[in-house]
Amino acid sequence: MSIIHEESVRGGSMFRDINADDEDSQPTEIESMCMNCHEDGMTRLLLSKIPFFKEVIVSSFRCDHCHWSNTEIQSAGRIQDQGIRYTVKIRSKPDLDREVVRSDSAITKIPELDFEAPAYTQKGSLSTIEGLLDRAVTALQQDQAVRRADFPDLALQIDEFVNKLQKLKLVEEEFTLIIEDPSGNSFVENPVAPQKDEAMTVTHFTRTVDQDAQLGLYPENELEEEKTENNLEAMRGEVLKFKTNCPECNVPASTNMKLVQIPHFKEVIIMATNCDDCGHRTNEVKSGGATEELGTKITLHVTDASDMSRDLLKSETCGILIPELEFELGMAAVGGKFTTLEGLLTNIKDLIVSKNPFLCGDSSTSDRSEKLQQFGAKIDRIMAGEMDVHIILDDPAGNSYIQNVYAPDPDPELTIEKYTRTYEQNEDLGLNDMKTEGYAETE
Repeated sequence: MSIIHEESVRGGSMFRDINADDEDSQPTEIESMCMNCHEDGMTRLLLSKIPFFKEVIVSSFRCDHCHWSNTEIQSAGRIQDQGIRYTVKIRSKPDLDREVVRSDSAITKIPELDFEAPAYTQKGSLSTIEGLLDRAVTALQQDQAVRRADFPDLALQIDEFVNKLQKLKLVEEEFTLIIEDPSGNSFVENPVAPQKDEAMTVTHFTRTVDQDAQLGLYPENELEEEKTENNLEAMRGEVLKFKTNCPECNVPASTNMKLVQIPHFKEVIIMATNCDDCGHRTNEVKSGGATEELGTKITLHVTDASDMSRDLLKSETCGILIPELEFELGMAAVGGKFTTLEGLLTNIKDLIVSKNPFLCGDSSTSDRSEKLQQFGAKIDRIMAGEMDVHIILDDPAGNSYIQNVYAPDPDPELTIEKYTRTYEQNEDLGLNDMKTEGYAETE
């Protein structure tokens, strides 16, 4: 804003032609942090206009503490409708003095040396053709001391290539410089402008889809899809909170809800309610998608204690079976859970042993209590990896999951079967009476 104000006071344009004799073309100085030593340095900004080209912003930074400096140039205009390609024949030393504006997205090529500097590997620069060659030499010579110690053959090849680049500055032979910029914001000076430059060819081209994507340009329909994805991504990173009543004491409480993406599976909704009045806490997992067309039966062969750390999603419609213990738990017993296998077994043990009302008071019998204690001991042995068992999750809705630790490769201890639901299972899920088409009745 200060730049605009100063230029308005002087009555001139914000962007002035590059001219060393123009006293009004003074840079704006901004104190900023040095990225090398983290002390305060000085950044100078100059809004300039290159003749026969366009407006640019030249920035220069210098740190008086570590003496690190950096220069950069950015286009002050928009991305052009077409990309641009400059092909220049360098025939004599004066050709090396041509001014060059190279944006971040530009590719620099020298076909005679099979040399290419890819896009986005260097910051934008305002230089000459000789300056581009010097900058390439400097980049290649960086870390050469380390390469000579660790990779002497590679260092020797780079030294030979650097010599070829330096030899180009002598212009003993004609060579070609190509600058290709999809954004259309690069520039090579025409020293005879406005006349035609016989040594330079300028070509405009239509960008490819990949080049548009690199520049952040998308068709409108893709922008809408991206906006939807961004909204979903924001929801995934945000915890939503809404008012509810405690299921234990019915006092007003709050429920937290978050959308979570399970790798190699689907999205789920995790809900947790905490009551500040009675201290009751509950959490539940809901599937973020629709009921699958087929049911899913997941069988995990537990062979090691490390299996206890596998992530596990048990939906509210899923039953649990452990054939070796002759144990089966119905779908609604422990509700929806997103936990580990150890966490699920701990919940089962708490439900059967610790929180079982038939082990308390007059309803408790010694035989029943002993059997349940033995069952709890077996659960402990499974969690310790001392029992070889199979854990089966049978979910007619197809919304349960056990982590494949070998993903994306198959897990030798994990079997997933898809099956067609029975009429009774569809009835339990409320699908038999669900009508999704043909609402309008014809007379």
